[in-house]
Amino acid sequence: MKCSACGAGNLPSQRFCGECGVALPLVCPACGAANASRQKFCGDCGVALTAVPPLPHAEVSSTATGAPQTHEAAERRQLTVMFCDLVGSTLLANRLDPEEMRAVLRGFHSAVAGAVAPYDGHVAQLLGDGVLVYFGYPRAHEDDAGRAVRAALAVLPAVAAMKGSGSGAVQTRIGIATGLVVIGQIGQGTPAAEHSASGETPNLAARLQGIAGPGEIVLSQTTRQLLDASFELHPLGPQSVKGFDAPVHAWRVVGERTSASRFEARHDEAPSGLVGRDSEVALLLDRWALARDGEGQVVVLSGEAGIGKSRIGQALRERLAAEEHATVVLQCSPYFSGSALYPVVQHLKLAAGITGSDNPAQQREKVTTLTAALPAEGQAALLRLIGLPGEGLSAEEAQMPQQQKARTLNALVGL
Repeated sequence: MKCSACGAGNLPSQRFCGECGVALPLVCPACGAANASRQKFCGDCGVALTAVPPLPHAEVSSTATGAPQTHEAAERRQLTVMFCDLVGSTLLANRLDPEEMRAVLRGFHSAVAGAVAPYDGHVAQLLGDGVLVYFGYPRAHEDDAGRAVRAALAVLPAVAAMKGSGSGAVQTRIGIATGLVVIGQIGQGTPAAEHSASGETPNLAARLQGIAGPGEIVLSQTTRQLLDASFELHPLGPQSVKGFDAPVHAWRVVGERTSASRFEARHDEAPSGLVGRDSEVALLLDRWALARDGEGQVVVLSGEAGIGKSRIGQALRERLAAEEHATVVLQCSPYFSGSALYPVVQHLKLAAGITGSDNPAQQREKVTTLTAALPAEGQAALLRLIGLPGEGLSAEEAQMPQQQKARTLNALVGL
């Protein structure tokens, strides 16, 4: 560990510099982030820093100048890798001034980084006209493959919305692969060299990107097997990929399916019979009978993850299938914790019949049909809420977010 005061190298286990006595930063044992010596918890991940041992398996070596360098041990883990490539970057470089091209590349990098951030994607390398993103490092999730696909679907419109200096329309193509890698230091001098993934998975993601057309996402077979029914995919069949002896099965992402709930998205087949929940379902049916007779009811169904709450709700809807009723499902998402109206947006898309293969014009037409009973300003407000350009918004109104919010809420109530 290098002292910030005198520059001397120190062992990872030292708390104070052996050269000048200055307190060294505490390294988090979970994520490796540096923290001030007086901090009790890591500022990046929240792990307690008091009385923690140094990072395991740390080795100290010397560079050519003799200054000791700390190397973290390589780590073997499952990783989903996404490679984004800027389409036509060579033509752009020939047409644009170098400063303009630099601005386009910076905008491309920013667009990709901003789109993958909500899904906890780790931007590993910026390779000029390419961006390499890891899902599953430094933090692993049970749905890293799904996070990668959702992030890729968010990258496409973010890049398309870029405004280059005379560059015209900008597009990207994306390849995603999943597999075992070894993450560790394979070089010196850059953060990318210190935490690079070795193995065939990054190479496969780059090759799959080459198969994809402009504005397309191509997945490996392993990534496909880790996904649930939340996505609409099109098989591309075996593909001959440079550097791989056997043909590689690839899939093209059409879009994300609009489902009423995550339970339905993950269970595309008929669920098995419900066992041992007769009393809970009977209570819900009893409350439904009271609500149907005019007595409003609210039922809170709570419990730990995985005990069958969603299955009980599904069973209730199955029992009521023959009765006249309307079902409204509003479900939050861990990827959009900063968007209070995200569940409403998803319900509007489901009610309008929007699919992942619909282009913006088709989506706009379906939303307009759904909101035909609203005035023009209400329709425009809901179009903007869903993320489609709305008409009738003056420059003065655009600077009044409170009025936009009030208009949107009034339109939702009126709908």
